[in-house]
Amino acid sequence: MRWYDMMGFGYFGIFGAIFMILFWVAIIAGVVWLIKWLLESSSGTSKISKNRALEILDEKYARGEIDDEEYERRKRKLLES
Repeated sequence: MRWYDMMGFGYFGIFGAIFMILFWVAIIAGVVWLIKWLLESSSGTSKISKNRALEILDEKYARGEIDDEEYERRKRKLLES
């Protein structure tokens, strides 16, 4: 039995260990990318809903349902969040 067989590297030797490390690095990078993508996509829907809320506010103002002060207050509140 050779020394690298006793170290657990088996048939592939040191190359097996290197490929195993690369495999796990790729898995971890994939998980990080997936989490980042999910977080970005959820914040994208927030931007869409904020734009829609501003459109509704503009429509209410145009129809005369709210006055100038109310319009400015609500618009400021929407843009802060």
